[in-house]
Amino acid sequence: QARRVRVKTLTSEGDLRYRNWIETNRATVEKDSEGRVGYIYVPDTGSRGRNDFFRQLYGQAHLDALIVDERWNGGGSFPNREIEALNRPRTNYWGRRWGKSWATPHDSHQGPKCMLINRDAGSGGDMFPYLFRQAGLGKLIGTRTWGGLVGYSGSPELIDGGTLAIPSFGFFELDGTWGVEGYGVAPDIEVLDDPALMQDGADPQLTKAIDQMLLELSTEGAYTPPARPVDPDRSGMGAEEKDY
Repeated sequence: QARRVRVKTLTSEGDLRYRNWIETNRATVEKDSEGRVGYIYVPDTGSRGRNDFFRQLYGQAHLDALIVDERWNGGGSFPNREIEALNRPRTNYWGRRWGKSWATPHDSHQGPKCMLINRDAGSGGDMFPYLFRQAGLGKLIGTRTWGGLVGYSGSPELIDGGTLAIPSFGFFELDGTWGVEGYGVAPDIEVLDDPALMQDGADPQLTKAIDQMLLELSTEGAYTPPARPVDPDRSGMGAEEKDY
C-alpha cells in the first residue's frame, strides 16, 4: 500500500567527504604498495585528531611501513602521545601453546615511517613533524609548515563578549635558540602540491611517500620478529643456565 516517508537530510556532507578522502588515500596506499604500507591521517593535535590517530594506528600497526599524513593539521595540544606511540620499542614476545606468539607492546610499529607536511599545518601541526624528526622516526615529505609556535593562555574576557589573546609563551630548542616560529619545519624531501599535477584525484606528495617507503623497505628490509625458540624442557629442578 502507498505510504508517506519523511526524509531527514544531513546538515552537512563535510564529515562524510572527510572520511571518504581518508579511505580513498588509504586504499591508494594499500594498492600501490601491494598491502605493505599503511596510511594514517591526523587532522589536528586536539582530541579529535588524537582519537583518529589511534583508531587508524591500531588497525595498521602490523604493516611493514606507515605513512603519517598531517597536512592541513590545525594544531591544538602537544602531540607527545602520538610520538610516544610511533616510537615504542618492541620489548619481548610471548610464546603461546597454540597460535601465533604475542608481541609486547602489541600496539607498536617497528618498520620504516614517513610524514607528509605542508604549509597549511601549524601550531601543533608544526610541533608534530618537529618531534617526528627529533625522534628519528623518518623523512618529512612535502612543503615547509606554517611556523606558529607562540602560544597564549589565560585570555581575559571583555564586557562585549570578546577576548584578548596575548602571546605568553614561545618555543626554543635544546641548544638554547628560538626555533620554528615564523619559519616552520622544513621537509627532508620537498614535493610541491602543484595544482597542475593534482587532477582527477592525483596527489604527488602521497605518491612520493609511497615510493619512499617502498625504497626503504627494499634497502633496509622489513622488521622481522625473532623466531620462537624450541620449547624448553622443564622436567628437572628449575631452569637451565642457558635459559637465564
